[in-house]
Amino acid sequence: MITATQTRRLVSAARKASARAYAPYSNFHVGSAVLSKSGRIYSGCNVENASYGLTCCAERNAIFGAVSAGERKLRLRCVVVYTPTDIPTAPCGACRQVINEFGPDAQVISVCQGKGRIVSNIRNLLPESFGPQDLA
Repeated sequence: MITATQTRRLVSAARKASARAYAPYSNFHVGSAVLSKSGRIYSGCNVENASYGLTCCAERNAIFGAVSAGERKLRLRCVVVYTPTDIPTAPCGACRQVINEFGPDAQVISVCQGKGRIVSNIRNLLPESFGPQDLA
């Protein structure tokens, strides 16, 4: 279970990360923060590219940052997504797959500058998922 204090810290980190987004094409600044099983928080922002397929979402940047920081057996407990919009935005399909890879039981919380909030888990957001367990 994620505590209220952990949730506040994750939301704050995601909000700060969104301010660092490189989004000159969409002007859609997204920030994400992930809580690992080790208790560490990692954040990331979206980074766009003129060749849109090369864009990387905030959620994946946060997760990849955790791996790059040395979380070799990364297990996500929670992923927070922040958008400076009136309604919250859930992770895209690619991000859902990456979240599932590192946190098949992860809670996912989408927040925004408005009052809305989506609280779910990756199993609900990515039913009948494909993961490492399917390769054994």
